[in-house]
Amino acid sequence: MSSDLKEIQLPITGMTCAACANRIEKGLNKLDGVQEANVNLALEKAAIKYDSAATSVDNFIKKINDLGYGVVTEDNSTNTRQHEIEKQKGKFIFSLILSFPLLWAMVSHFEFTSFIYLPEMLMNPWVQLALATPVQFIVGKQFYLGAYKALRNGSANMDVLVALGTSAAYFYSLYVSILSIGKGQHSLELYFETSAILITLIILGKLFEARAKGRSSEAIKKLMGLQAKTATVFRNGQEQAIAIEEVIVGDIIFVKPGEKVPVDGEIIEGRSTLDESMLTGESVPVDKTIGDQVIGATINKNGFIKIRATKVGRDTALAQIIKVVEEAQGSKAPIQRLADQISGIFVPIVIGIAVLTFLIWFIWVSPGNFAESLEKMIAVLVIACPCALGLATPTSIMAGSGRAAEAGVLFKGGEHLEMTHKITTIVLDKTGTVTNGKPELTDVFVEGPFDHETFMHLVGSAEKQSEHPLAEAIVKGIKEKGIELVDPTEFEAIPGYGIKAIVAGMEVVIGTRNLLNQFGIPFQSSEKMLELEETGKTAMLAAINGVFAGIVAVADTVKESSKEAIKKLKSMGLEVIMMTGDNIRTANAIANEVGVDSVIAEVLPEGKAAEVKRLQQEGKLVAMVGDGINDAPALAVANIGMAIGTGTDVAMEAADITLMRGDLTSIADAIYMSKQTISNIKQNLFWAFGYNTLGIPIAAIGFLAPWLAGAAMAFSSVSVVLNALRLQRVKL
Repeated sequence: MSSDLKEIQLPITGMTCAACANRIEKGLNKLDGVQEANVNLALEKAAIKYDSAATSVDNFIKKINDLGYGVVTEDNSTNTRQHEIEKQKGKFIFSLILSFPLLWAMVSHFEFTSFIYLPEMLMNPWVQLALATPVQFIVGKQFYLGAYKALRNGSANMDVLVALGTSAAYFYSLYVSILSIGKGQHSLELYFETSAILITLIILGKLFEARAKGRSSEAIKKLMGLQAKTATVFRNGQEQAIAIEEVIVGDIIFVKPGEKVPVDGEIIEGRSTLDESMLTGESVPVDKTIGDQVIGATINKNGFIKIRATKVGRDTALAQIIKVVEEAQGSKAPIQRLADQISGIFVPIVIGIAVLTFLIWFIWVSPGNFAESLEKMIAVLVIACPCALGLATPTSIMAGSGRAAEAGVLFKGGEHLEMTHKITTIVLDKTGTVTNGKPELTDVFVEGPFDHETFMHLVGSAEKQSEHPLAEAIVKGIKEKGIELVDPTEFEAIPGYGIKAIVAGMEVVIGTRNLLNQFGIPFQSSEKMLELEETGKTAMLAAINGVFAGIVAVADTVKESSKEAIKKLKSMGLEVIMMTGDNIRTANAIANEVGVDSVIAEVLPEGKAAEVKRLQQEGKLVAMVGDGINDAPALAVANIGMAIGTGTDVAMEAADITLMRGDLTSIADAIYMSKQTISNIKQNLFWAFGYNTLGIPIAAIGFLAPWLAGAAMAFSSVSVVLNALRLQRVKL
C-alpha cells in the first residue's frame, strides 16, 4: 500500500436522491489517484481514499462542483444542516400560503365537498396562475437547477421527475388559460393546483427528511459531547486553563475531583477512583494510582491527580472511537449495492413508462383527451421518485452503528455490520478474553539441589525481563514474598514455550514440557504438575544449569461475565470454542468453569490463524475474539474479528469490531445489533421497492391523482428514515 494513501470526508450539498450520490461516486472514482470513493446520501458525505502524490482535495472539490453539487469545506456541517432545515422551512411556509387557495379550489370541486364555500375569484385562471407561478419558479427553482445539472452530466435524478411532472401540469394549464382569453370560461380543466401542491408536499417531505437525518447522527454528537472543553496545565511555573485543542503531549495536567480527564495520560502524582463507564460501560469506578493510564472524557471521582498527557487531539481513545463510528456510518454494506444499481437506471425507465402511459391513455383509453392523459403521466412521474430507495440502507447503518457505539460495540464498517449476524462459530482466546488476563502466583514446588528462597530468586530474576502476563505474575508474587531480584545478564523469550536466561552465571530455563525436551533436560512429570493443571492452574517447569529444579504455578481468574455470556451465545445457536496456548488440562478446567464444550489447546501464537482457517474450511463462519498482539493474525483471518477494548492497539487495528467494555456479553450485543440492523434495512428496501412497484401501475391505471402521488412520494422517504431511527431505541 502506498505510504501516500490518505482518507478524507467531504460534506456535500445539493444531493436529492440515490441517483445524485451514484453520479458523484462514479465521477470521483474516475479521477486519477482515487483508490475508492463512497458517497453516503443520508450523511451527505463523500468518503475518499486517495494517493496524495497523484491527486489533491482541490480536484475532488472541482469535480463535485462540475457535477453541480457543493462542498462544505469548513467543519460546520451541523450549521449547514441547520441552515438547510431553516431554508426548507421558509420555502414550505411561503409555498403553503400560496398553495392553500388552490387546494381550497380543488377540494370544493368534489361532489361530497360541494357544500364548502368557494370565492368566485379563486376560479379565475389568472388568479390561479398568479398563485402558482411563484411556487413553480421560486420554490421549485431547486428542482429545475438539479434537473439541468443532472441532464448536463448525462444522467437523470429525482429533480428531473419533479421538474417534468410539475412543468407538464403548469404549462398545460397556462396553455389552456391563454386559449380561454375572451371566452369568459371559469370552469376550465386547469392543473395549477397539481403543480403547486406537489412542490409544497415535496418541500415538506424534504423538511421532515432533513430533521430526521439530523437525529440519525445523534451518536456522534453524544460522543463528541463527552469531551472536556478545557484543561488545567502546569506551564512556565504556574497553573493555567487552556482550550483542550492546545494541550500537547508531555503537558502536566491537574485534574480535580468531579472534573473530566481532558486527554489520555499517565498518573504521575496522587490517587483516585475514575468513572470509566463512557468507555467500558462498567458503572463501578476504577481505582487509579501513580503509573496507571487514564483516558480522556472519563470522570475523576474523589481524588486530586496529576497526569502527563500521552495522547492528545485525534490520537485519544475517544477521538479514535468517534473516527471508527463516523467511518462505519459512512461506509456501504454489500446489501446497498442492489439499491444503487437499481436507482442508477430507475429514472430513465420511469420517464419511459410515463410517456407510454400518456400515449396509451391518449390513443386507447381516453382517445383525444389530452388533459386526462397528461394527469396520468404526471402521477407516474411523481410517484416514482427513488428517494426512499437511496435512504433505505445508509440511514439504517447510521442508526444501527450509532446505537451499537453507545453500548460499547464499535463496528469498523457497514460490511462488518452486515456480516456479523451470519456468524455460526465464536472462537474465544482464553487469556484476557475469557479470563481477566491478570494471573497470580499460586504455587511454588521445589525439587532439586536449591533451597526454596534461592529457587524463587533465580526464577523471579529470569522472568524479570519478560512481558508475558504469566511472567509478570511470577515476578510480582515473588517480590511480595520479600525476595530481592536482579536483572539477568542474558535473556531470550521463546514464544509459545517459555524463556531462557542467565542469572548470576547460572542458566535458567522456565516453560513447558516441550521446552525442557528441546534442551534435553530430563524431568519427572509428577502428579503434582497434573494436579495443578487439573485445577485450572498453569504450571511451568523450571531447570537450572540443565537440571530440573521445580514447578511454579499461576492461576488466571475468570471474568465474572464470561459464564453468563457464553451461556447466552449458546442459547443463540452459536458454537463456542475456546483457543489457548495452555496445556489441555488447564484449558479444560477453565472451559468447564465457564461452560465451553469445545477446546483447542497448546496452540502457538502463529498457529491461531491456521486454526481459524481450518474451521472456515469446514464451512463455518468464524468470529475470532481476542485481546493480544498474538491474536492479531487470527482476528484478521476470521470472517469477523472482535477485539476486546481493554487489549492491545494491534489487536484493535486488526479487528473488524472493538468491544469497548472488555467482557464477552458485548459479543451477543454485536450479533443482536447486526441482526436488528439488517432486518431494518430489509424492511426499508421492501417498502421502498414495494412503494415504487405498486405505485407506478396504480398511477398508470389512473387510480392516483398527481397531488396524492406527491404526498405519498414525500412521506415514503420520511417513513424510511423514521423506521431506521427505531434502531436507536434497541435495548442491549
